[in-house]
Amino acid sequence: MSEDNKVVAELRENFGKGFARRLRAAGKIPAVIYGHGTEPQHVALPGHQVALLIRRANALLDLDIAGTGQLVLVKDVQKDPVRQIIEHIDLLVVRKGEKVQVDVPVNVVGETFPGTIANLENTTVSLEVEATHIPQNIELDVDGAEDGTQITAADLKLPAGATLVTEPETLIVGVSVPLATIAADEEIAEADAEVAEEQSEEAETGAEGDGN
Repeated sequence: MSEDNKVVAELRENFGKGFARRLRAAGKIPAVIYGHGTEPQHVALPGHQVALLIRRANALLDLDIAGTGQLVLVKDVQKDPVRQIIEHIDLLVVRKGEKVQVDVPVNVVGETFPGTIANLENTTVSLEVEATHIPQNIELDVDGAEDGTQITAADLKLPAGATLVTEPETLIVGVSVPLATIAADEEIAEADAEVAEEQSEEAETGAEGDGN
């Protein structure tokens, strides 16, 4: 565990929207901790520190709750839809060595064959991994992939110890020629055909004139 993930959490006994608003005004985030058959614990977290930590998916926090350590996984973050202020966080109790199921982002790298693009059909895949070894993302290299290439979840290179939960045949990336390019090529082909037809008609007219 990184020292950067250590967070001091304050136990709270007051609830309700009014109290939550006062917490947020004081720069803190209301949160609830649950899991492993334990009673839910309501805590307040330091807002700025936690906001930075949860920028990455599946953030793992090492909480200090009144002197007691608790490892938790960020499971849900509720934000104000307009102001994007964090209103509440759900935290799941985890233990070192235990495996959890998480959705991990897919990061596409590399350049496909010239004239084609990589269409990301699914932005995440579900994995079962150790709670303390959750990958930040799964890297997918599409360098040189040609039109028609389809990459499924089964084709992904997973980190050691990770198990794929997503259906193996799930399409992750499809490589294709952009529709705009196809349309442009068709327009060029039609224009070329029209020019050829005009030239043919001119040639026939010229031949008829020579015959007269």
